[in-house]
Amino acid sequence: MHSFLSILHSILIGADVLIAIWLIYIIAIQESKNDGLQGQIGSKTQSAFKGKAGKEEKLNEWTRNSAILFFGIAIIIALLGKKLGG
Repeated sequence: MHSFLSILHSILIGADVLIAIWLIYIIAIQESKNDGLQGQIGSKTQSAFKGKAGKEEKLNEWTRNSAILFFGIAIIIALLGKKLGG
């Protein structure tokens, strides 16, 4: 059982590293919503009632879901590490 948990721990660490790289990439390709105070002053109002989700909305959704997955796996890694460590 101990070796299974050790292998699972290693797999989850690898998956978390890949998700972290994915998060860095997906955040880097997103466009800035505003440029400091300039975006706050005189910004355009956007309707909350849009049709299909556009590129930015999809990227935001992927970012949110990937971050939730990343932190969920990180918690599991911490719990497994605690159990394996004693």
